[in-house]
Amino acid sequence: MENNSNRFSVLNSINSPSDLKKLSDAELELLCAEIRQTLVDTVASTGGHLASNLGTVELTVALHKMFNSPKDKIIWDVGHQAYAHKLLTGRRERFSTLRKEGGISGFVRPDESEHDSFYEGHAGTSVSQAAGIAAANTARGSKNFAVAVIGDGSFGNGMVYEALDHAGSTRSRLIIILNDNEMSISENVGAMARYLAVVRAKPEYYRFKAGTEKTLKKIPLIGKGLSNYLFKLKNALKNMIYSSSFFENLGFRYIGPVDGHDISRLCDAMDSAKMFEKPVVIHINTMKGRGYDYAENAPEKFHGISKFDINTGEPLQSNGSYSSEFGRILCDFAAKDKRICAITAAMALGTGLEDFSKAYPERFYDVGIAEEHAVTFGSGLSAGGMIPVFAVYSTFLQRCTDQLIHDGALQRRKLVIAVDRAGFVGEDGETHQGLFDVALLQSMPNTTVYSPATYCEMSKAFYNAFYKDDNLVVVRYPRGRMPENNEYSELCSSDYEVIGNENAKIAIVTYGRLFFNAVRAVEIADKDVKIIKLNRIKPLPAEAIESAIGCSDVFFFEEGMRSGGVGEKFGCELLLKGFGGRYKLTAVEDEFVPHASVESLIDRYNMSPEKMAQMIKEAAI
Repeated sequence: MENNSNRFSVLNSINSPSDLKKLSDAELELLCAEIRQTLVDTVASTGGHLASNLGTVELTVALHKMFNSPKDKIIWDVGHQAYAHKLLTGRRERFSTLRKEGGISGFVRPDESEHDSFYEGHAGTSVSQAAGIAAANTARGSKNFAVAVIGDGSFGNGMVYEALDHAGSTRSRLIIILNDNEMSISENVGAMARYLAVVRAKPEYYRFKAGTEKTLKKIPLIGKGLSNYLFKLKNALKNMIYSSSFFENLGFRYIGPVDGHDISRLCDAMDSAKMFEKPVVIHINTMKGRGYDYAENAPEKFHGISKFDINTGEPLQSNGSYSSEFGRILCDFAAKDKRICAITAAMALGTGLEDFSKAYPERFYDVGIAEEHAVTFGSGLSAGGMIPVFAVYSTFLQRCTDQLIHDGALQRRKLVIAVDRAGFVGEDGETHQGLFDVALLQSMPNTTVYSPATYCEMSKAFYNAFYKDDNLVVVRYPRGRMPENNEYSELCSSDYEVIGNENAKIAIVTYGRLFFNAVRAVEIADKDVKIIKLNRIKPLPAEAIESAIGCSDVFFFEEGMRSGGVGEKFGCELLLKGFGGRYKLTAVEDEFVPHASVESLIDRYNMSPEKMAQMIKEAAI
């Protein structure tokens, strides 16, 4: 696609949302086209979320035309569909730095703009947040609005229904925009339903409706009763046509479905919603990937994508990863054992389960964005005689802490958790770094945790999880690929391995992919150093601790949080056994890690081969 700066004349004139309000309908349409071209051009060179953002362009333009951000708060669920929002809120000139180190984030974040209300990266939070803001506005006497923008995928998250149940009972200026791009919440069949949906989105309809109700109630004796009767009759007719009164039963006004790519209709619907002194749901229909053929035809592929060729839609990076290897391993085990089944929380492609879902559809369960349910559902499958494997990103495992304890470890049932994206994930930043799972899992009884470095070790860890270990078993592995052409790439240790001179007085202890950095560090330092490589990190192998006791210097490198991590546990065990040498733990301190490449983060936190080697040289002096 040709990138011609002259085509962005309208977008280049937008420095804040207030500039939108001056544009004609024709200019708004041109603005949408320019935004789409900018999104495709930028994401092709930086990677990121494309399909979802292409689907919300008109919605974003309409929101900033009809509301007054930042006084009116717009809360984006997950935040991965807010790229157009960034372009319209003063970040256009920096948009080329999207997801780059020191550049703007791929998600919304308050320290980046006053138009971003919360850090967003996980699904299902927006309705609760917006309800809280709306309640605060009501308490302060403010007439400003709180608008939650949430996709139908996120709508399956349990917290959304908790928020709806509460918010529907309030009289606050809360507007929920349900962006429906894959399914229909209510089945609207026929020309009459479509016609009524258009009519009910127009503000004139509500002005007429309010005037009619007011006139009827003025009729002596029968006015109020007649008004109530007509209201009930209208609802009965509407429910017959729409086959759903879900939102209004919860206390919301419902507007829609509305064409989410028609700015005029979107603006009408938002204008109508602003008339009510009670919560409103605007149900819109959009198309993921709109305006870029490759993304329209394969929206799941362009949900989160690495750098790609605009002309072909193909990624520029090679395939093969820990995720895909996990999928292959699981398929191999499932072919021999019909008890093995897989669970995903709407992340089959991202977690490597696509092949499993096709090969064993009767043993594949996509529960939607409901990680908490996934764990407890898995506990139920285990009670029924199956061996469930829940594949989940480390950052989303955080949502399951209670379920892992109460419905996993406590139940003493066979439940396997495959934790993807463990450690630094790079450009997705603070909300997605997989740095907390180890510390969360360390305190759980009846729990075994593996953190393999090689694909062979992954296979052995899952074998142990299925047939050797009892209760809750976790196998965690990083984003990306195992290093190629490495002499240790075929290493297949079970619980731990000692590399080098067993009697060396300096030891590096680590686990996961940092093992490969440790090997390179020893080569660079050119010292007598042994590497104690942990594969099972909970419980710690007693022999691994014994191997470190006689050392003068032990360096532990951990791609995770220092507090509560394996390094603290290992050091404590050494002290209890009388270790008298020096112990240095390198891990992430008490902070959230910003977005940057994985390589940059590993170096920044002193885990690169060069930084490891420098520590070894200093110890050997």
